[in-house]
Amino acid sequence: MGNRGMEELIPLINKLQDAFSCIGQSCHLELPQIAVVGGQSAGKSSVLENFVGRDFLPRGSGIVTRRPLILQLVNNKAEYAEFLHCKSRKFVDFDEVRLEIEAETDRITGSNKGISSVPINLRVYSPNVLNLTLIDLPGMTKVAVGDQPVDIEYQIRDMLLQFISKENCLILAVTPANSDLANSDALKISKEVDPQGLRTIGVITKLDLMDEGTDARDILENKLLPLRRGYIGVVNRSQKDIDGRKDIKVALAAERKFFLSHPAYRHMAERMGTSYLQKTLNQQLTNHIRDTLPALRSKLQSQLLSLEKEVDEYKNFKPDDPARKTKALLQMVQQFGVDFEKRIEGSGDQVDTLELSGGARINRIFHERFPFELVKMEFDEKELRREISYAIKNIHGVRTGLFTPDMAFEAIVKKQLIKLKEPCLKCIDLVIQELINTVRQCTLKLNSYPQLREETERIVTTYIRERESKTKDQVMLLIDIELSYINTNHEDFIGFANAQQRSAAISKKRAMPNQVIRRGWLTINISIMKGGSKDYWFILTAESLSWYKDEEEKEKKFMLPLDNLKLRDVEKGFMSTKQTFGIFNTEQRNVYKDLRQIELACDSQEDVDSWKASFLRAGVYPEKDQTENEDSVPADSLSMDPQLERQVETIRNLVDSYTGIVNKSIRDLMPKTIMHLMINSAKEFIYSELLAFLYSSGDQSSLMEESAEQAQRRDEMLRMYHALKEALHIIGDISTSTVSVPVPPPVDHTWIHNDPRLNKPDTKFSYFFLVI
Repeated sequence: MGNRGMEELIPLINKLQDAFSCIGQSCHLELPQIAVVGGQSAGKSSVLENFVGRDFLPRGSGIVTRRPLILQLVNNKAEYAEFLHCKSRKFVDFDEVRLEIEAETDRITGSNKGISSVPINLRVYSPNVLNLTLIDLPGMTKVAVGDQPVDIEYQIRDMLLQFISKENCLILAVTPANSDLANSDALKISKEVDPQGLRTIGVITKLDLMDEGTDARDILENKLLPLRRGYIGVVNRSQKDIDGRKDIKVALAAERKFFLSHPAYRHMAERMGTSYLQKTLNQQLTNHIRDTLPALRSKLQSQLLSLEKEVDEYKNFKPDDPARKTKALLQMVQQFGVDFEKRIEGSGDQVDTLELSGGARINRIFHERFPFELVKMEFDEKELRREISYAIKNIHGVRTGLFTPDMAFEAIVKKQLIKLKEPCLKCIDLVIQELINTVRQCTLKLNSYPQLREETERIVTTYIRERESKTKDQVMLLIDIELSYINTNHEDFIGFANAQQRSAAISKKRAMPNQVIRRGWLTINISIMKGGSKDYWFILTAESLSWYKDEEEKEKKFMLPLDNLKLRDVEKGFMSTKQTFGIFNTEQRNVYKDLRQIELACDSQEDVDSWKASFLRAGVYPEKDQTENEDSVPADSLSMDPQLERQVETIRNLVDSYTGIVNKSIRDLMPKTIMHLMINSAKEFIYSELLAFLYSSGDQSSLMEESAEQAQRRDEMLRMYHALKEALHIIGDISTSTVSVPVPPPVDHTWIHNDPRLNKPDTKFSYFFLVI
């Protein structure tokens, strides 16, 4: 063998394959190997049987090889075979090997000619073989036969690519000589994954079956469709020889005689035949292993290091140890409390950059969603003025009032304050939902113990629900306190004198008119006839809404003043996945181009609510639903005498001033109340009482029973860890101080594409060509 001192390399890879076969593909290691590819009936199985010198592979029509067969040939004095799935049994009769391959294939794939990528590991010990490892893959086919899946061609192709795409895999491309080489399935798929031909070795079979007067000399001399590693010709037994059970040793002697006697091949007979192919593969695989060994060692070491920290926890793991269960319970509860607090209070480590979590979402409810809900119920101008008018008239009764009645003011204010209860309760419900979601997310780390996770989630959720009623009672008490006494001496209250002087047409005041309130992407929904929907970069200020082509803000598309604008909800389109809201002008003017309303779309309802809250800060309020048809309004409420109008305006200004004071107070007290009675209380409960509730909830042994998935994961990780250590130990004693045969230089085959004789491989022709 041409690589003395490295004869242990192939057995080394065999040991690595055995070490990792028990843990599947989880190590993602690409061990050096040779994959045999070719079309159906190309002679792949016969080549492998010639290597072994025995009949041991299944035979028949259609797809015979339906699972990858990892064939490890080991030079040994005794001759026998072993399967990895029944390692304790030695097969001396190779007919039994064939039956076992068929039985193991059917066990995974069934008997319907289906395929599977789960390999069968077979090791053959024989004095007649050289150390070699090959993977026999299913033959490529075009048409499904019988009850095979209709996509069997693509299934086989995907399986082949799964093996030969790996850089550490040499490709043995088997092609029959009596077919057109230019249409070879094996060479075609090899070219896809190895365009430079660094890993492909060509094998030409059935040289004895070519038409009389034709030969494959140009192919074997690497002149037609040249490969960097060249081609090797072999002569397998015919079907008649196989049926007649012709001895393989006799067949190999006949093959040798064929090459020595054939006029086209006798000059290269020493480089042809099964024996030479086996030696070449042994040498090339050995060199390939030598070249990839340093990278393989490095990858093994990095994977081992990445596992060591987790494996330390499992080395002395005893699932049923009461002390371990108690310690684990304490650690889990403590970690749950830390995670819950971090999600609520925020943390600099392990920041989620994909979405808002716990505390950030609650903050949005406090300062965007809740103020928006308050404004939605606060302004219904026509309805409010009608109520004030009725209140003044009812207080005066049959008399004509000369002065504005303060009782009307108090009645209207109380009615407005009662309306605060609904948005306050809604705010609490939203916060509770976020808290429960946060608890659910924090318990994900308890997945190793399903019962503990379920019990923890139940106990904490139940406590939050108990605090819900107390929080709602406290908030209702806050509003009842506000209702109990209308403090007209409040320092921010405008009083009757100022209310009478205030003009009815006060324009909206906007502080800091150039202040940017929000930036972000929005989609403008426009019909296809008018250009279709487009995404723009929007900037909302206290005076205008502008949009640009992109976030560089160089190309402004439009600027819309905020005067007389209002918001309204819009149902999303049938095919749309985005949430939509509309902006319109209360004076029925076009908002954008010829549109009375523009529809703006966001990816989620949360984004819509956030934008609405930003518009509120800019003074753009939502449209009010008219609960009554204007035609049904009594006529006496539509016309007022000047004195009544002044009284209504005065009360209106007073109500506006006082409700503003109360709203400001409620907006400040709501977050504080919820934080104190619900969120901080929940944190304290988790830290101080959760463990006691868990202990009292039932049997601790069952509570800390780990899941089957966790047990399986632990076992797989330990197996992987030991397999990696064993692999590094195996590699550690190997010396790579040897001379390897370099990969042949690239061949120039650009002329092939224009050659008219490409599709006529049987035609003899000569070229001035440097044979590598």
